[in-house]
Amino acid sequence: MAVYDITEDYQDLKPPVINTGVIGWLRNNLFNTWYNSLLTLLFLYLLWMVVPPFIRWALIDSHWASTSAECHQSGGACWSIIHANIRFIIFGFYPPAEQWRPLTAMIILFALLMVSRNRKWWSRYLIFTWIAGLVVMGWLMKGGIFGLTAIDSSQWGGLPLTLTLSVFGLAAAYPLGVILALGRQSKLPVIRSLTIIYIEMIRGVPLISLLFMSAIIFPLFLPEGVTINKIIRAQAAIIMFTAAYVAEVVRGGLQAMPKGQYEAADSIGLNYVQTMRLIILPQALKIVIPPTVSILISAFKDTSLVVIIALYDLLKTTQSTLSNPKWMGFSTEAYLFVALIYFICCYFMSTWSRKLEKELSTDR
Repeated sequence: MAVYDITEDYQDLKPPVINTGVIGWLRNNLFNTWYNSLLTLLFLYLLWMVVPPFIRWALIDSHWASTSAECHQSGGACWSIIHANIRFIIFGFYPPAEQWRPLTAMIILFALLMVSRNRKWWSRYLIFTWIAGLVVMGWLMKGGIFGLTAIDSSQWGGLPLTLTLSVFGLAAAYPLGVILALGRQSKLPVIRSLTIIYIEMIRGVPLISLLFMSAIIFPLFLPEGVTINKIIRAQAAIIMFTAAYVAEVVRGGLQAMPKGQYEAADSIGLNYVQTMRLIILPQALKIVIPPTVSILISAFKDTSLVVIIALYDLLKTTQSTLSNPKWMGFSTEAYLFVALIYFICCYFMSTWSRKLEKELSTDR
């Protein structure tokens, strides 16, 4: 007697359309309850009120290569302010005939950063390449030897100055922060106390106050006739400030290490330096990548505060452009351009950190 399999009649049946695909996702995530449906409709209404007018202002009615008079007569976005002042916004007061030099320096920096994204290239040769690249960038910016005209640092500005403060600041603050974290964990009372005082004092004041001290108060303590470049003083303030926050993040990673890691290092005869270099720091620094990158991104954005001590970074050159009567009233377009540059740089740092976390398997 043949057995009838009832499942054969239902093998070709598919789930209802309302439970799969785009419709199913919308129903399960945006319209699964009455209040979620209400919030979704309210949000769509707000988007309808904001997005179409913005697109019309920014793209349809916008001006890209018009004069300031034509922009004032129109109601659209005046991107011509960027087109007409791009060289001053990017390079500041750097002599126009020599602006190829900071441009080349930035290209070298971007090339080094792109190469450093790939861990396969991490070696001692990459360190030497970075040192050589930084020397070449400094030579291009400063000049004075090998046929290049000397350019005083007071004429540096715009994006090259912003990148200089941020790249050198972050590169120096990270190892200093690690040293401070180790000092705070030290068993020597003097070192531990001095480290704690430094970290707590720096973290207890805003960066603006440190910048003011570096620009106004610090020169008062120098001997007569001795001066230190304002950019170097601002750079030192940024390094000191960022290192204190990095130290606390790294200290958290050190405290997360199990005691057994230290005991295992002692059992095989490793001294303190070998234990930290080979066992503890590689693990601690790996697990604190997300908060460390968050601190570094914040520090990169905080470099814009040097505008208060009259350094013509990217934000200051943009503000100076807006002080021109011809371009007054177009601050939205100018600051959107600056915001886009900062966003691209921060997004690069964020994506690189996620890539590094995945490669190092920080979740295991």
